[in-house]
Amino acid sequence: MAAQPSDQAFLEFVAKSVVSNPDGISVERTVDEMGVLLTLKTDPADMGYIIGRKGQTAQAIRTLLKIVGAKNNARVNLKIYEPEGSRRPARMENESAGIDTSSVDDLKI
Repeated sequence: MAAQPSDQAFLEFVAKSVVSNPDGISVERTVDEMGVLLTLKTDPADMGYIIGRKGQTAQAIRTLLKIVGAKNNARVNLKIYEPEGSRRPARMENESAGIDTSSVDDLKI
């Protein structure tokens, strides 16, 4: 088996450290003219751990991968694979917050 590139090994280490089912983590690495693309697949139950609150964990992982890539003179991007059927329903701006705006809908200022 060939040695794993440092960016792929780093992503696997971080992802396996964060989730509750580390065996469900897999990382695919592809290289093209745009740079390196790492696709992270995880158990659907662990998706929240990878994404984090308001996407903060995913953003932090992306930032760290950019640093690892810069160290190796490569542009590294992260794609988090979302399995079919796991999408949340689209949020309606006011409905999701439970705000009733009917009293001001006809308000003229």
